[in-house]
Amino acid sequence: MFSGKSEELIRRLRRAEIAGQRVLIVKPGIDNRYDISHVVSHSGVKMRAIGLGGAADIVRFAEGYDVVGIDEVQFFDEDVISVCLDLADRGVRVIAAGLDTDFRADPFGPMPGLLARAEFVDKLQAVCHRCGGAATRTQRLVDGAPAPFTGDTIQVGALDAYEARCRRC
Repeated sequence: MFSGKSEELIRRLRRAEIAGQRVLIVKPGIDNRYDISHVVSHSGVKMRAIGLGGAADIVRFAEGYDVVGIDEVQFFDEDVISVCLDLADRGVRVIAAGLDTDFRADPFGPMPGLLARAEFVDKLQAVCHRCGGAATRTQRLVDGAPAPFTGDTIQVGALDAYEARCRRC
């Protein structure tokens, strides 16, 4: 979290629009942190989006688009992998943004399968909230303290519930 994934997704989609391509951006319906009808970065950059219940819905909405952006892809079910591959096979450029690991540093949802099949992968890093180093982890917080390892994997939140951390911190 806090590495600029959503902002980078929006930047790439805006460039596609400038190039005259038809662009769609979708996100999981459970992502209601800032705005249910937009993808919004932590810095406030936003783009109108469609919140969906599952990966199968992406195919239905993607018809007629040249580029499909998927934010918070880790929250979609495993079917998102075949959806992305199908769209790419049809010539649609698919740009997916999401966390590769959960707060336990375990692979998160469909991300391992997507990363293995992607033609291009950019792994962004945040700044550790403790030491200022390169953060590759997400620390979930409960009342300002680290969450128990046994907590639920999915809890939608922002600065109130998570901090970026380096391996050491």
